[in-house]
Amino acid sequence: MPQAALRPCTHPGCGILTDTGRCAKHAADQYQQRANSTQRMYNYRWQKASKAFLARHPLCVMCGDRGRVTAATTVDHRVPHRGDPVLFWDETNWQGLCIHDHNSKKQREERNSAA
Repeated sequence: MPQAALRPCTHPGCGILTDTGRCAKHAADQYQQRANSTQRMYNYRWQKASKAFLARHPLCVMCGDRGRVTAATTVDHRVPHRGDPVLFWDETNWQGLCIHDHNSKKQREERNSAA
């Protein structure tokens, strides 16, 4: 039976050729999981606080900056809290975003700032 062609490891920046998704060095990395939502502070207290915040700030901030009126559906942290509870609960660091802006632009900004 013919063997599949080798391809680069799927770990970002690794160029080692492998016949599986990741090379031996990075194989264990793909099974590491981040903490669950409760461990990251997104618990019942957050659900209540974010719902109350959206009631007071019902419009997407990013859409508003573009002259559009869109309902905010997600409370976002302007400055990523990275597990800091003080920054996490600081309402001056919160903004209402529509799901599109939260999942695209804001997530891209956070990935770029982490790099």
